[in-house]
Amino acid sequence: MTSNLTDLLNVGRAVAARFERIGITRVDQLHGRDPLDLYERISAAGGKREDPCLLDTIMSAVRQAEGGPALPWWHYTPERKRLLAERQTP
Repeated sequence: MTSNLTDLLNVGRAVAARFERIGITRVDQLHGRDPLDLYERISAAGGKREDPCLLDTIMSAVRQAEGGPALPWWHYTPERKRLLAERQTP
């Protein structure tokens, strides 16, 4: 597995820069991480709520870092919507 974040399917320079803001500079640092936690940390580091599609991208990057298939970010949209809905349910 590569160590360069931008070698992941959906991670370009802008997303890699967001990861770097929270101290993630290598692919192996994504292994075992909670995508929602990473999304929240990236949002906090940037001082604003990031677009929810970034969470799809983070989910994709974490899964690929863990050895899963390289799938387009939108493959994770239904899972992200379900995850966020469950989180808001009292």
